[in-house]
Amino acid sequence: MEERRRQQRATVDEVAYIAGDGSSMRCRVVSLSDLGAAIEMADKVYVRPRIKLMLEKDRIVRDCRVVWSSGNRIGVEFLD
Repeated sequence: MEERRRQQRATVDEVAYIAGDGSSMRCRVVSLSDLGAAIEMADKVYVRPRIKLMLEKDRIVRDCRVVWSSGNRIGVEFLD
């Protein structure tokens, strides 16, 4: 399969939170770059196309757009 990312991601294991519509959900970032991330979650029943992501360690809130979804993982592009 051809690699389509503009920038290579680093493998990480970071606790994070996804927020949207006044609620938040704990998740885990499994890969990260300056442009986006792959996120693993226990249940992705309803994830909006635009979300906010905050890594627990740095508490920086990033606006994101979901660009792919597979199983219990999503890929996001950082918008800010």
